[in-house]
Amino acid sequence: MPLEDAREHQRVFVRQITRDDLRDALDKGAHDFFQKPTHVVFLVAIYPIVALVLSRLTFGYEILPILFPLAAGFALLGPVAAIGLYELSRRREKGEQPSWYDAFKVLQSPALKSIIGLGAILAVVFVLWLAVAWLIFAATLGAAPPSVTGFLGVVFTTAEGWTMMIIGNLVGALFAFVVLVISWISFPMIIDQHVDVATAVKTSLRAVVGNPVPAITWGLIVVAGLVLGSLPLFVGLAITLPVLGHATWHVYRKLVSF
Repeated sequence: MPLEDAREHQRVFVRQITRDDLRDALDKGAHDFFQKPTHVVFLVAIYPIVALVLSRLTFGYEILPILFPLAAGFALLGPVAAIGLYELSRRREKGEQPSWYDAFKVLQSPALKSIIGLGAILAVVFVLWLAVAWLIFAATLGAAPPSVTGFLGVVFTTAEGWTMMIIGNLVGALFAFVVLVISWISFPMIIDQHVDVATAVKTSLRAVVGNPVPAITWGLIVVAGLVLGSLPLFVGLAITLPVLGHATWHVYRKLVSF
């Protein structure tokens, strides 16, 4: 059923896609990356650096239990981190040859207010996840040993540690699914069509409801890519993040028509 944007008066149609479409989107995302990888690596190099700084702060302030939730939470903010990549793919699809600084032109978009608004929503979800993760830790282990080896020993060799991991992963999966529903195609749509946040989120929800298996498959692909990219020391994110970002644009183009 088409959704009519009250402001733009245009009909938005959501198609059904298959796993072959996801595979094709990944191929196109990789192609976009390898067209000019140095530009994109420059753009996303800040994320491994930030991850390492945050990790150091975590160890330094002895809040070790929040390190894994912090790293896992990057997946919740991934759609925000990739907005410049969507813009590069959009321009390349139009036949342009964009340079890395074209990614920052998204900040001049008429839809900047919507971009900021949706980004703020994901930031709130990220903070809530960290708070809930800390509560789960406090309810199961209570206090962290002062060393990394001691902490890992408690986590992997005690019933409380396994309880924390199981509950934490289940709750984390729920947070990740909420973000998937909200933002699967929201940012690309905002950048492409300059729609408001409500329209973008509703369309993303319709895309997930209409394509549950591809949506969950895509979520698993993103998680796997971010996990692989985090090894070693987060430097792989300089490759996996741009490929996934470009691929998300192509998933959007396959899902939505006007």
